[in-house]
Amino acid sequence: MTIALLRKTLPLLLLGLGVLLIATSAYLILWDVRPQTDPSTVPVKVSFPAPELTLTDTRGVSRSLADYRGQVVLVNLWATWCPPCKDEMPALQSFYDNYKDRSFVVIAINDGDSTADVLQFVKDYELTFPVWLDPTYIATEQAFKTLNLPSSFVIDRSGVIRLQWIGGISRKMLDKHVSPLITEQP
Repeated sequence: MTIALLRKTLPLLLLGLGVLLIATSAYLILWDVRPQTDPSTVPVKVSFPAPELTLTDTRGVSRSLADYRGQVVLVNLWATWCPPCKDEMPALQSFYDNYKDRSFVVIAINDGDSTADVLQFVKDYELTFPVWLDPTYIATEQAFKTLNLPSSFVIDRSGVIRLQWIGGISRKMLDKHVSPLITEQP
């Protein structure tokens, strides 16, 4: 390549490279394609009565949602084989630990796993909130009418479902959306 040809093409090459850099920067800024640091879904605000639901806990004791009237209840539908269910458990446990003394409870309803698998999961994740067994899918298919796992529903003190999640929940989303319901005056 001759020096004359290089002098002609180098400015065009640099100009093209500059345009490419500007276009790439604009794309990244306008469409915000940065990786998400919070994989949690955002809840949907809803307003409908909590279903009547009675199941058995891991100790074999019959439990009902009606027993928790007057508290804020986060019902979490999950399974041991579900990766997003596993991912959200530490956040649910941490949030429960912070708010359990303020009339708040997490009720984790397992969707169809064996009792032995659920008990091992509870032990592995060091869960201290109530865990109910649902071997016949009553909670998902009939009471809450969902086939998605995980799914969560936040019931206010008067028994009205106020928030609904489909997908995993992060601690950040719990703090942002559930904390106000807990501190809300009845």
